[in-house]
Amino acid sequence: MTPSLHSFSLQGQVVAFRSDASLDIGSGHVMRCLTLADALHAQGAECHFICREHPGHLCDAIEARGCPVHRLPQRDNDPELDASSSRLVHAPWLGTSWEQDAASCHGVLKDLAPDWLVVDHYALDSRWEKAVSENLPGSAPHLLVIDDLADRQHTADLLLDQNLGRQVLDYRSLVPGHCRVLAGPRYALLRPEFARWRETSLARRASEPQLQRLLISLGGVDKDNVTGQVLDALKSCVLPQDLEITVVMGATAPWRQSVVAQAKQMPWLTEVVVNVDDMARRMAAADLAIGAAGSTSWERCCLGLPALMLVLADNQREIALQLERRGASATIVHEDLVHSLASQLAARAAPPALASMSERAASLVDGRGVTRLLATMRNTGKITTP
Repeated sequence: MTPSLHSFSLQGQVVAFRSDASLDIGSGHVMRCLTLADALHAQGAECHFICREHPGHLCDAIEARGCPVHRLPQRDNDPELDASSSRLVHAPWLGTSWEQDAASCHGVLKDLAPDWLVVDHYALDSRWEKAVSENLPGSAPHLLVIDDLADRQHTADLLLDQNLGRQVLDYRSLVPGHCRVLAGPRYALLRPEFARWRETSLARRASEPQLQRLLISLGGVDKDNVTGQVLDALKSCVLPQDLEITVVMGATAPWRQSVVAQAKQMPWLTEVVVNVDDMARRMAAADLAIGAAGSTSWERCCLGLPALMLVLADNQREIALQLERRGASATIVHEDLVHSLASQLAARAAPPALASMSERAASLVDGRGVTRLLATMRNTGKITTP
């Protein structure tokens, strides 16, 4: 049974988030943190973000959602960057050494004195976590780590990995004995709108589905213009003449204007929308999606939206593999995009295939992951009940 949020009280508590967005990192880490921040704020918490101003950062968008942002420069002046950060594969994402980042964040955290610190960053590990928690006023904040990789040590009190196939045992040697690990897509951090639209979306798909609306969403940044490549490849595919295509892009996507121009030349009615605030409604109305195998996979699953997925980063490979094994999606080979897309559309766009993928996807995610996480945070001891 999913816990209720009505008994939660976070009034007066402070939660600090350390996460970044950039052209290389993408927007997914910050966006899922914002989803959690929205839920915490609704219960009375004061949420702050600490973010570095990389090209493609989302500091303005975070502030527009009502969260103060403590901005760090794009790259601190640290001559030891390469030597000290080489231990982690994703260290370059930080833009400075972990030591310098920790020193900058420590000053912010000293002033905030947060009850919780939430870290969602592949370039940070237990060394950073210990450094920022030292010599803070009062007791150290409880630490929630959001991860997808299981490739480094953490000092977390609570760790969440929302990916399909992930097991608690994957983190046994990476976290302290007292750490609670939440693993699997039942903990996927989705905005409330996806749970609200789930019933409507699944009911629409209960009758024999037809491919009439195609949704294309390849991340908020898409720095390599995979969206444009997909539009080109679609021209070689056999698709219904009355097909309607919607392309969703982020405001920081560098190829946005090019894609808008390209959409006007498509043989099907094609619209490009930017920074939408009704993604769940659009997914519920779509019959098939072409998307990246990132965190938006769980949004599609919640709504039973069948998907053809591209792997655009190494950390997405396991997600794509697990979803394909479960019959919830199919993978497009980026290196052979034209042939692969045409082949998968021919095989997956028929009504029986759409219905099967929809049913299997919907069985994996119910949209209540944030509620489950908040209940666990409460039981960890820093979130109180009235």
